[in-house]
Amino acid sequence: MKKLLLFTAICSTLCSTNAQNDIDVLLAAGIDDAQRFTNDYLAPGSNGLMHSMNANWFNSAKVKPLAAFEISAVVNATLIGEENKLFNLNTADYNNVQFVEGPSSQMVASVLGENDPTIFIEVEYDDPLFGSQSVELELPQGIGDASRNLLPTAFVQGAVGLGSGIEIKARFFPKIDNEDVSFSTYGAALQLEFTGLLPASKLWPVAISGLVAYNHLDGSYDITASSGIDGENQRLENDTNTWLFQLIASTKLPIINFYGGLGYIKGKSESDLLGNYRVTNGPLTSETIVDPFSVSSEISDVRATLGAKLKLGFFRLNAEYHLSKFDAVSVGINFGFR
Repeated sequence: MKKLLLFTAICSTLCSTNAQNDIDVLLAAGIDDAQRFTNDYLAPGSNGLMHSMNANWFNSAKVKPLAAFEISAVVNATLIGEENKLFNLNTADYNNVQFVEGPSSQMVASVLGENDPTIFIEVEYDDPLFGSQSVELELPQGIGDASRNLLPTAFVQGAVGLGSGIEIKARFFPKIDNEDVSFSTYGAALQLEFTGLLPASKLWPVAISGLVAYNHLDGSYDITASSGIDGENQRLENDTNTWLFQLIASTKLPIINFYGGLGYIKGKSESDLLGNYRVTNGPLTSETIVDPFSVSSEISDVRATLGAKLKLGFFRLNAEYHLSKFDAVSVGINFGFR
């Protein structure tokens, strides 16, 4: 009997859910069903986050000269569309799940959405004494209106010119590490200016360059105390990696400049439910599940960027908009030398 992962474990650890009277009774959708639901539930949030992570890597196609540098505080936000708040749950794709009311295929909340009204499913499980049993379970809500339709990220970023049309950049967010949550993110980029390779380059009103950037995010959330399931070292871990390849053009004016570009984002986000979970199969037996499952989500999208930059001495301010599968906005406050 391998039908043993508590659907409620996923609901209670990945989002907010109503408390249940008997957590052990609410198991049993099975590992395959729990994994399928979790993957579909998390994917819109993971994909939107990867787009947000890749905003504001540049604010000009003109690279900095040798030893010139810039320090920036960057705030990005993916715009959450209605199509990202829901996903289609078809019970024909599940082994032990049915809707309590309505058709077998319904749109339900992703981690970015909200079920209004609430939606209940019926989960079947095997009891060693009484045979096939079922229990009703409320599907989890996402962040819904609390997100204000934005999925933000923020970074401290630095850039320095190396000469010969080369600029390197690095970004990070200060590490969060407390009793339950550990989180860190960082990235690096290389920008090369091509303007000098063009004939009569000094006469061109625009600069042209290319950029390659890498972003990494990892996090761990200890759910041992909140899962409601007996066990040890229960945690949710995430590892996200993205690449950005961007062609950039910008004006070369002294105070206000405009920039834009066409890019390609590729990334993968992997989430692992880890630890020991002892689930009860009736009043007499139980089974321990170790490291129940992993889910992943990938993006491979083209992106267009439009932005503007104001330069007043060593102070610079820029804002930009990105058009892609997940649109994004970003602002940066920059302090630079040369």
